[in-house]
Amino acid sequence: MKLNPAQQEAVEYVTGPCLVLAGAGSGKTRVITNKIAHLILNCGYNARNIAAVTFTNKAAREMRERVNQTLPKGKGRGLIVSTFHTLGLEIIKKEIKTLGIKSGFSLFDDQDSMALLKELTEKTLQGDKDKLRLLQNQISNWKNDLVLPEQAKKHTTNNDEVFLAECYEKYNRLLAAYNAFDFDDLILVPTLLLKQNEQVRDRWQQRIRYLLVDEYQDTNSSQYELVKQIVGRRGLFTVVGDDDQSIYSWRGAKPQNLVKLGEDFTRLKLVKLEDNYRSCGRVLHAANILIANNPHVYDKKLKSNMEYGEILRVIVAKNEENEAERVVAELISHRFMKKTSYKDYAILYRGNHQARVFEKMLMTNRIPYKISGGQSFFARSEIKDIMAYLRVLVNPDDDNAFLRIVNVPRREIGPATLEKLGQYANMRHISMFAASFELGLEQQLTGKRLVNLQRFTRWLVELDDQSQRGEPLEAVRDLIKQSGYEEWLYETSPSGKAAEMRMKNVSQLFGWISGMLKGDEAECIEPMNLKEVVTRLTLREMMEQGNDEDEADQVQLMTLHASKGLEFPYVFMVGMEEGLLPHQTSIDEGSDEEERRLAYVGITRAQHELIFTMAKERRQFGELIKTEPSRFLHELPVDDLDWEVTKRKQSDEQRKEKGKAHVANLMSMLNK
Repeated sequence: MKLNPAQQEAVEYVTGPCLVLAGAGSGKTRVITNKIAHLILNCGYNARNIAAVTFTNKAAREMRERVNQTLPKGKGRGLIVSTFHTLGLEIIKKEIKTLGIKSGFSLFDDQDSMALLKELTEKTLQGDKDKLRLLQNQISNWKNDLVLPEQAKKHTTNNDEVFLAECYEKYNRLLAAYNAFDFDDLILVPTLLLKQNEQVRDRWQQRIRYLLVDEYQDTNSSQYELVKQIVGRRGLFTVVGDDDQSIYSWRGAKPQNLVKLGEDFTRLKLVKLEDNYRSCGRVLHAANILIANNPHVYDKKLKSNMEYGEILRVIVAKNEENEAERVVAELISHRFMKKTSYKDYAILYRGNHQARVFEKMLMTNRIPYKISGGQSFFARSEIKDIMAYLRVLVNPDDDNAFLRIVNVPRREIGPATLEKLGQYANMRHISMFAASFELGLEQQLTGKRLVNLQRFTRWLVELDDQSQRGEPLEAVRDLIKQSGYEEWLYETSPSGKAAEMRMKNVSQLFGWISGMLKGDEAECIEPMNLKEVVTRLTLREMMEQGNDEDEADQVQLMTLHASKGLEFPYVFMVGMEEGLLPHQTSIDEGSDEEERRLAYVGITRAQHELIFTMAKERRQFGELIKTEPSRFLHELPVDDLDWEVTKRKQSDEQRKEKGKAHVANLMSMLNK
């Protein structure tokens, strides 16, 4: 497909900084992939000196595939196409000596970080989930704003802030002792390194001579600074973004970064992509009218390349159950009349809690569906725990896995013990597991703390011996039993039923391990040893994520946030009420701009038809409340909206047409 004039202009401008303001469905990925090809084939760039950065592994993978299709074979070798965090990780790995850290460092995910913070604040916060989440978010915000613990402590104004800053300092100190980084460090550490070390900065500016950034409106302060440090004074970059689709401020995203670009790079060229190749004219007209209520630095208006399309409908239901009934009835009828597939339909909502009633109704009607963003089997904490035990069993040098399970269940091996162990391991350049056996550790740790630690590591050595003697399955069974994990689940789960469900998951994992050790699993050609089993299982999560992208014929259920970047022929936007969309929090704060952008994202997912729904009353916290239509419905163009409050009487002509369509469909089904 040929590029339009605006896309062509964006591709061919390579002599300075370039901002491509790309509306929904305007072909921004084509611009990025074609620009990479243009730089390599027509501008003399070597692929290894170009980097394209985006926000998700899926987006990076798709971009890499499309670039490879665009370039002659071998021309893309060395090209960096990655997420921001993967690029940050790559910089850290290459600069280990400069950073003065031990190789083989660990990465902490959100669960690992939360577990560490819980340990740190056991006496003060006593496991209060809301306070722990607040602390975790505050530390994340500080890191995203490039604020280190010393700076955070300097700018405190009250006791609560002092407490948060002190926790941040202890948390960072422990991460250093554990030779670990958390998710936010993958941007913070390389950004500060590039900013403060001229040699490193020069090295990376020579390595990356042209930078492309997708979804630029989602960048936070540290990502913006990382971009600035990489492009330097040359300013050879292209960023693609849409301020109207900035919906992640709660994750630190700053749409004003688009404005900052013009201030920091005065030669910035602006190219607007306003031709939409996704949605019909009526959907785009509604989206344009809605988003015009937000203030804009850069104005743009999407234009459709399709017909004007069907009128947008608003269904007003009695309550949430009736709302789900109406949506499912509409879907069944529409699919029957139009001979469509289930996967052509998406039900979009503001919060995950809204999905339950739709799930129930779809199940009742035996309609296949898929909820996006559901938790993978391997993301469950009990599976991560047992997998961490197994990872240490087959590779005692895995510090991250060791830290996860050393005190799960509790063995009185707290943060202070682990900090000293980590410092000693770093000094000796060995793993924490290996350090636990060294005589020199007795100068750092004594008494009960040392005894508890060594009892744990010796037990793991005995299990490893058992596994090596040819009894790996017995070793795994003893690991689960002797660790006291089942008893601990019953102590810590919210209910006996929850503990039982979690233990069932552990049993399922044990079943897989048993099958793979015996060679009974479908994917096994022959029996495996325990190390091979653990390696294979760690890859299973990636395989599970891949399965999420299959082409199964299922109705798609997802939050408006999760729908960004996707498109569907027919969309239901449900729960269009004040307090849901816009969310009550934004109403209370007197700010609805981001919620309006969220509604805009939802509307622009629809290709052909869009139906809004709301309930007249809804149950909230066990109480039935009367609702008001969302202000966003009132902001849409009146002529394009059909409020279906009561069922309209059909004319004879309409009845006849509908009857003919039903008969035609029945005949075609019988003739198959």
